[in-house]
Amino acid sequence: MRQIPVDTSAAIVMVAKTPQLKVRDRRTGEIAVDAETGAKLMTVDVMFAANEEVEILSVTVPETGISGELAMGTPVALTGLIARPWENEFNGQRRHGIAFRAVAVTSLAVAGPAAQAA
Repeated sequence: MRQIPVDTSAAIVMVAKTPQLKVRDRRTGEIAVDAETGAKLMTVDVMFAANEEVEILSVTVPETGISGELAMGTPVALTGLIARPWENEFNGQRRHGIAFRAVAVTSLAVAGPAAQAA
């Protein structure tokens, strides 16, 4: 499958929704796992602002790749972000989109007031 690297160097990225476990099958509640490592997969919605445009992206990341407090509004870095076009057919209707995946989502928030006083 084609993978397109996404340059985030000129973007502002903030958490729009806290990380959630990615569900593979909604009927059974089965949690999605990385095919290579077996790590649970998480979904983090982020606000991605670049070139005077803002979008909300849903990024899949292994649970082991989430670091720091990722509350809503927290600035983050997306390591190894790629975009993958996808297409499928469901009930006779063709659907398509772009899936985003990152190796890691890391908080860029400065430490709290106690740490700043030191």
